[in-house]
Amino acid sequence: MMDSTAANLAALEAEAEAEVDVEVEVDVDEDEDAHSMAAIGRRPMTVEELCFSSAMSCFEGWLKLDPAIGPRTMAYVTKFISRTLEKTHNLKDVRETLSRSVELWIWLTKDFAAAIPSLTTRSIGPLSTLNDPDKGATPQESTALITKNYASLKEDLQLLIKLMHIARNLLVVPEPEIPQDLCAAAHFDQMLYQTIILCVNVTSKAYDGDILEETARLKLSEITELYKKLLVTCLQQAHNWIAKNDRNKMTFWSTVLFDDDPMADGDDLSLGIADFRPDVAKGEVQHWIERNSRFCDKARDLLIQYEDTIAPRGLPPGYLARISPLAWNWLPDGTVQVRADDDKDDSKITPHWKEYEADKFERDRAYGRVSREVDTWWLKVRDPNYDEWVVPMPSVDFAQQRTENCKANLVNRYATSYRTDEHEGSVHSTDGAAHPEGSSEEEPKDNRPPYIHDYNDDMIEEEDVDDDDSYGEGPMSGLLTEVPNILDPKQIEALHMIVKSCILDNAGLALSRAGENLQKTRCRMFLALECGRSLLREILVFIAVWEKSEQSLIFQLTTQIVEAIHHSAMIPFAWQSLRIPKDIISPAQTVLLRLVNNMFRARNADPPPPDSKEHLRDVKLLHFLFIQFRTRIVPECAALMHLQAQIRGDQCQASDFPVDSWDMERAKDGLQQFLELLTTVNEHVETRSYLIEWEAAYELLVLLKGLEAGVPKKPLVDLANRTAQQQHHHQQQQQQQQPPHHQQQQQQPQPHHQQQQQQHHQQAPSEHAAAPFLDSDRDHEYDGGDPPPPPPPPIQEHAHQFPWAGIKGQILHILAGLLQPPPGRSSPGNPDVQMQIIRHNGIVSLLNCCVYDDHNRYARERVQVCLKWLMDGSDAANNFLRELVAMSPPPNLRPVPADDGVSAPAVPTASLRVDGIGGEVKVRVKSDVPASLTAGSIANSLTRHLGSASGSSTTATGSGSGSGSGSGSSLALPSLASSTAALLGNDLRNVANTLPPIQSQAAALQDLQDIAATYGPPQSTRTRSEELLRDIITLADEAARLAIGRRQDASDETEEEDFM
Repeated sequence: MMDSTAANLAALEAEAEAEVDVEVEVDVDEDEDAHSMAAIGRRPMTVEELCFSSAMSCFEGWLKLDPAIGPRTMAYVTKFISRTLEKTHNLKDVRETLSRSVELWIWLTKDFAAAIPSLTTRSIGPLSTLNDPDKGATPQESTALITKNYASLKEDLQLLIKLMHIARNLLVVPEPEIPQDLCAAAHFDQMLYQTIILCVNVTSKAYDGDILEETARLKLSEITELYKKLLVTCLQQAHNWIAKNDRNKMTFWSTVLFDDDPMADGDDLSLGIADFRPDVAKGEVQHWIERNSRFCDKARDLLIQYEDTIAPRGLPPGYLARISPLAWNWLPDGTVQVRADDDKDDSKITPHWKEYEADKFERDRAYGRVSREVDTWWLKVRDPNYDEWVVPMPSVDFAQQRTENCKANLVNRYATSYRTDEHEGSVHSTDGAAHPEGSSEEEPKDNRPPYIHDYNDDMIEEEDVDDDDSYGEGPMSGLLTEVPNILDPKQIEALHMIVKSCILDNAGLALSRAGENLQKTRCRMFLALECGRSLLREILVFIAVWEKSEQSLIFQLTTQIVEAIHHSAMIPFAWQSLRIPKDIISPAQTVLLRLVNNMFRARNADPPPPDSKEHLRDVKLLHFLFIQFRTRIVPECAALMHLQAQIRGDQCQASDFPVDSWDMERAKDGLQQFLELLTTVNEHVETRSYLIEWEAAYELLVLLKGLEAGVPKKPLVDLANRTAQQQHHHQQQQQQQQPPHHQQQQQQPQPHHQQQQQQHHQQAPSEHAAAPFLDSDRDHEYDGGDPPPPPPPPIQEHAHQFPWAGIKGQILHILAGLLQPPPGRSSPGNPDVQMQIIRHNGIVSLLNCCVYDDHNRYARERVQVCLKWLMDGSDAANNFLRELVAMSPPPNLRPVPADDGVSAPAVPTASLRVDGIGGEVKVRVKSDVPASLTAGSIANSLTRHLGSASGSSTTATGSGSGSGSGSGSSLALPSLASSTAALLGNDLRNVANTLPPIQSQAAALQDLQDIAATYGPPQSTRTRSEELLRDIITLADEAARLAIGRRQDASDETEEEDFM
């Protein structure tokens, strides 16, 4: 048998080598051959069909061992399959011919039907474990099976990958509906699902490669990669099979989403899942598939021809299976009951639900849509503001109460398994709304309070919540859920394209006879079922794990998936389904925010009209997300910052901090994405007005105050720590250089000797006060040619010391955007936002940001812009700033006491706190200040200089909101000269030693020195805007100096208290 089969294949190969002549002969005698083939009951076959079908027939025997196939025959099989794959890649005519062969689709189904049990037995154990990974072999047992059957697995997998490639290519033809219908008729799609399950079961096992020897590890890795390639090709074939075919999409969606486990979709009342009945919805979807089971006419003709002329002869591959509602397409009339709709009837139907209809199929036919269960569920869980504004924005008073509750219950929130507190209820709890019973069958509308799943105290969950399971660890439901954990970004593109193809509502898409958008219906099914929600979570987390950029194909495809969910008003529901109780914001929610932000950024480039449906839909989404920001994100982040402040002030123990650094990092990532979204929304005038209306400035100021109290500012140079490290390094060097018997004698006086040398270098005269201290200290430490010490190893910060780096800069950027004047005007600042900042005591918070903070390196520059627009046209802000600066204490410039405790007037040295440098810098004070330079003359000069452009504007402040041309007459400036003189007092040394907080502000100090040198106001040629900006910079410098120049006896006070 083996020799005859090989001989037959050899003859086929010889014929294939001469395929050009054969094809010519077929073309010449086409009519004659057609008549002869019709006489024997078989249509004419091309050489490619004959070779490929023969190869697949032998491959089935190879897999089943019936009949026995030898290696020589398999060599021909491999050659024919490889050649067929090459032709389907390159030759359009061959691809189209093979795609219309019913025999080939049946052979493909039979080959995979034989391969799946064989591969399962050789890879993961008995076939009975294929759909139940819990009963399968352990990873160690599976590893032993794979390494034992390595050679045969490799050969078979390579052939199966080629066969799946061919099946994928056969669907890329001018009329794809023909091979799509033939594929469904042959049930190849069912083999596709089983192959995906097998690949997932093999590749998702946690193989322990460390315990294997090198050879076994290489074998295991190679087989695993082959399974991944087969999985990728399966996904590509599935995408081609469902393309532009609603019946196939619905069939595929039903297969991958409806889990056989009835408990897969739990009764999560907070999400409204308890009202959804998956078994009812599955039956309705199956009825819709049966009503739409008609094939295209050409596919039906091919199937009928095969059943009437070829299958009755008893030759392989035999009859088509008659186990599906599709069989009526090729069977004689009257063989089976036909319940498909008439495709020629294109009249519109009105959905009507017959409650008392006994026949469920007829009841679903009268309804006309895919599933009433899905429609009813969607009406309950969609955005409650979908039709009209129902849910208002929570007030600032509620946000304040919410924040205080979060601060009071922070520790309990993580320690008591998220049990509900009595005093924290729904936003709408004051309305007396209660949970109603399920809606009636006739009226699917739901009367429960909108966002009921959202505004119940969502910080706290039921006590049976398992945090480990919520992160997706352990088995997950769904055919495709594990795929993102197996494939890399290049391999997984087909999965995203499948989801997009099933749910994205493209423009111009035709509706069904019942007026239903099938893409939206499948999108709702996607979120209604646990398998779909799990897959969405994994798709989102995939972007974070692989750190995909906005330009990557995966990110763009996922954005389109989120866009489809947004079109169905389901992002609020998706947001809640992605929640993890232990996190303020889960990683999946963070990625969802990033995708929504990308979506809004695209809107800014081409914004929809303000009165359009698209704009209103975006505003409602923004409304929901800002509610989350106000009621959950900001209160919980502020509570963590409050506890950080208490630990910083020794009011609590560090051990009381309830979360770890990883939790803090996730909270910061989520907060950053929310701020990024607000930044994007703030760029467009229409959406910015909503942020102003909702008083977004309050949340931003709450975060600023929390950061100021809870996180110490990081200096650019920390002198105290640096000196201590240098002393420790110097001691180590001295100990290494001294002999052992002198080490004990030299160790004690060393610190005193170092201190004397440091004081000597600190008191050396210099033109620059702070730099010589650093340079001289460096020269002393590295004297003798020693290399500088290596940087200390990075220290893992404790969770309570988490710096929230970069958050201040984002907040200030948003505040500056909210404060800016309307488009086309240069002044004044937005009066509503100005009053919001003043009302919530935000000026002090802004001034505290003037001090350099290495955690927020550009905060100082951004706060200057905020102060510019805050002071521009606001009398209240100007008066507040004048009083604040006037009441602030002078800088701490005191001589350094000598060793005996008495001040040493002969050495004019003072300690000074410089912005950006931690600790106090000891500087030499210049004594050659002209006697004629008095504080009064400086104050008068400053008054004349600053008042030259603002003297007439004091009375015009009330009309500052008129013209926006930027003229000086419409602006009110703070008079900083008197405040500066009050700060300087009569100590002339203060004038020369008030250093600018950062180097970039040296120009502002130079202007003050020029004024003092000329004893009067210079001839200023600055414009009004330049004068205002100069005053803001001066104010920022003064604010920074005041913040860092607090008195030593009050060093335990916070900077905010120092300003107050």
